[in-house]
Amino acid sequence: MHLLKISMVLFFAFTLSVAMAQPRLNKPAAPVAVAANDTAIRLAVEKAMPDAQIDSIKASPIPGYREVALGARVIYVSADGRYLIQGSLFDLNTRTSLTESSQTVIRKAILAKVGPERRIIFASAKPKHRITVFTDIDCGYCRKMHAQMADYNKLGISVEYLFYPRAGIDSEAAIKAISVWCSADRRKAMTDAKSDRPVAKKTCTNPIAADYALGQKIGFDGTPAVYSADGSQIGGYLAPAQMFATLDKLAKTNVK
Repeated sequence: MHLLKISMVLFFAFTLSVAMAQPRLNKPAAPVAVAANDTAIRLAVEKAMPDAQIDSIKASPIPGYREVALGARVIYVSADGRYLIQGSLFDLNTRTSLTESSQTVIRKAILAKVGPERRIIFASAKPKHRITVFTDIDCGYCRKMHAQMADYNKLGISVEYLFYPRAGIDSEAAIKAISVWCSADRRKAMTDAKSDRPVAKKTCTNPIAADYALGQKIGFDGTPAVYSADGSQIGGYLAPAQMFATLDKLAKTNVK
């Protein structure tokens, strides 16, 4: 039985000074539709990563390779299923990450499936931006962010919460999340819980486990995990003014 040989290649963006010192590249080639045996690719990836769930296999910008989506993470696999590239693929002409561009589209589609009925929403009276935030009741920066909710809303940022109890769905944080969700006034209960004020312990049908699974599918390292409406990964906590500036910049960048 042959072992899968995995070539781990990372593509890094050059600094502006280095990029300017290099000869100007030609216009980036369009994605190449490889005549690949996607079944062979699927079997090879599943053999190498038994727990991975392959959501799609499609053409990639790299000749001879296919783009494989594992949840919201993108890797590249050779048409014969022998080599795998993991990391960020950069276009040196535009100095943009093609990998992140693909992952942003995937995240947007995943998050779009979660309707407002599964979110706890703190809406701005005059909304300019909307963010999805995976939150943990007990995490320090989650609490800091929530304490500034009025400032986010005043700037025109609507905050839509999903739960991600970092210690798992059987943790104390998950029990608190369930109590918040099952409260008559979820927004008040969220604020109370994040301020260490008592919230009555309750149980009911709730989305906590589904939110947790969704967070694992998207893949992030900590909470709060913040995403813009277009699926861009903002990262973690940003102060209200910095969050607004980041969202504004993204919105202008995305205007075609």
